[in-house]
Amino acid sequence: MKKLMSIKNLQKYFPVKKNNFFQIGTEYVKANKDISVDIYEGETLGIVGESGCGKSTFGRTIIQLQRQTGGSTLYYGDTIEDFMPDYVQTVYRNLPKISGDYDQDLNTIEKMEEELETLDAAEKEAHFETLRLKKIEFDNTYGNTLRLVGGLVAHDNLKQVSSILLNRYDAASTLAEYKRNLEFEQQKQKMKAAYNQEEIDRLTEELQTAEKNLNEENAKVEELKAPLRGMTKFERFERYLDEGIDLAALTKKETRLLRKDLQIIFQDPYSSLDPRLTVGDIIGEGLLIHKFFKSKRDPGYQAYIVDIMEKCGLKAEFIHRYPHQFSGGQRQRIGIARALAVQPKFIVCDEAVSALDVSIQSQIINLLLDLREKNNLTYLFITHDLGVVRYISDRIGVMYFGHLVELGSAQEIFNNPKHPYTKQLLNAIPTMEEDEDALWDVEEEYDDFEFHYSKDGDHDPDWIEVAEDHFVATTLKDREAYYDKRKESSHEFVTS
Repeated sequence: MKKLMSIKNLQKYFPVKKNNFFQIGTEYVKANKDISVDIYEGETLGIVGESGCGKSTFGRTIIQLQRQTGGSTLYYGDTIEDFMPDYVQTVYRNLPKISGDYDQDLNTIEKMEEELETLDAAEKEAHFETLRLKKIEFDNTYGNTLRLVGGLVAHDNLKQVSSILLNRYDAASTLAEYKRNLEFEQQKQKMKAAYNQEEIDRLTEELQTAEKNLNEENAKVEELKAPLRGMTKFERFERYLDEGIDLAALTKKETRLLRKDLQIIFQDPYSSLDPRLTVGDIIGEGLLIHKFFKSKRDPGYQAYIVDIMEKCGLKAEFIHRYPHQFSGGQRQRIGIARALAVQPKFIVCDEAVSALDVSIQSQIINLLLDLREKNNLTYLFITHDLGVVRYISDRIGVMYFGHLVELGSAQEIFNNPKHPYTKQLLNAIPTMEEDEDALWDVEEEYDDFEFHYSKDGDHDPDWIEVAEDHFVATTLKDREAYYDKRKESSHEFVTS
């Protein structure tokens, strides 16, 4: 399956207002502490957990409604070559300036890894946590450099590398702009909006020239790499090249360009709709902001909105009504139609059915499943309802106090849970049976690992695969023995 988003070491902290003027330092509410997960194209990833565990914050943060504090969120619905954000140019320009710090920090990490082998069990746990945090800090500082420059960081003349990469950036950004404008005109044509055929022809012609220029610059980059191939350092970092777009590094203008790809269905179907706008205006607002249509008077504008409404189970005659004239289920359909109107690739469903009664819930869930199949959508489905998440999700992630503590297929999470907190959630599902034997044993012992999670959720540093594609946050009893048995590296250096 193709990756659509890759979240690494995501952190979202909210500063707490100082109690008095003399208070030193700033305290934070750590809503998301260290979350890493990949989301694949066309899947539904369910996120469950108790109130206050950070589920909604996680959903809003990965689409940058709230800026993340640390970590990286890479988006693959578009590529660096086709988007060319400003931070790419910044990385290329600053490459010679960070080389000294980069080598120093890398040497520090490698030295810490060597020291880990000489420590006893008690010291090893504390040192392993320090090493993990150091790697996160390293990725926050140098991750985009490795993802964009790769093995060329090993070149002796980084000023020359910077100059050639900047030339390639200029050629690639020109090509990306032509591609973006051409795709936009073609999309308007498909939506039966007003489009400019002469502009399409001009952009097609300009595209060929821009592609030729970019190929020439790419050839110069390959010439730089040729003498480095075979070097250990070059090969080590060349594999970190990544075409994903770091959403956290985008400017506000660039984030707005991608907003049409990344949408959200809010939890409350009442407060999330502007009471002063009609249904047609609510759904069409995004179309006008992203300039799919120039105005409401454009041919095809109203017909397109009616088509989206009907796909979401809303009658055409509702287009001029206001939100207060609808039931909760109908309002949620309006929210879904609003999100779908700009043809997104990824939708965060934040408690999208929790405010609805059971019969309406089933209608909305079936609607979301149908739309996913027809439009190849990807969902992050956030909910408290374990029955709902089991039905709609391909995979389920369990969150506890800002951490992802278990991740696996829906079937695996319900039939073979490992984390004590997951078992407590499953045991809390209401049932007509009184058989206590049907409850999961929260105190179960395991040969290789154990759990020390507490109210802060920070006491289980290991993330291991207990079954195929089934991961759990735990504490290994003997880390070296476990990885030796699995023939894997216990502390492989990973930056992306």
